[in-house]
Amino acid sequence: MASLNDARNAPERQLWDEIHAIHAGMLGLEGSHRHFQPMAPNVDIDARTIWFFTKADTDLVRALGAGSPAHFCVTGKNHDYHACLSGMLTVRNDRQKVEEYWSAVTAAWYEQGKDDPLLTMLSFTVDDAEIWASTDSALKFGWEVAKANFSDDKMPEVGVKQHLQFSAVH
Repeated sequence: MASLNDARNAPERQLWDEIHAIHAGMLGLEGSHRHFQPMAPNVDIDARTIWFFTKADTDLVRALGAGSPAHFCVTGKNHDYHACLSGMLTVRNDRQKVEEYWSAVTAAWYEQGKDDPLLTMLSFTVDDAEIWASTDSALKFGWEVAKANFSDDKMPEVGVKQHLQFSAVH
């Protein structure tokens, strides 16, 4: 359940927690006219970077080239949290990150394991994000909609929207 209090008072921490808790989000290149694709995130909070395993022969890697602006969109596991992150996506075959994030699930995709010649890492450095956290209470939702219908200038208060701007990594 997304905490509306956290969305107001600790949105950055909540963002990373929500991303860490999901199995996949949708990753795509800005302006490429290619569909976003599901990718499993590996979060490096200190660097404000998300790492992805992929293969060197994918359309995404070919379209990426030396690096491109990208977006990563997530829906929280309870469907009451949404975020869209923007930043720079680059190919970075970092052996330390392979070791850090390798798992049995990841291994299933690579016939030769960590030494598979197609194994590629993508690094997504987050510049900013928009988050939306909403109530999962049907009673609160209904109450807010009813109140809004009786007032010309009242919008239902069923969630929190925040814009997060990330400063340079320290």
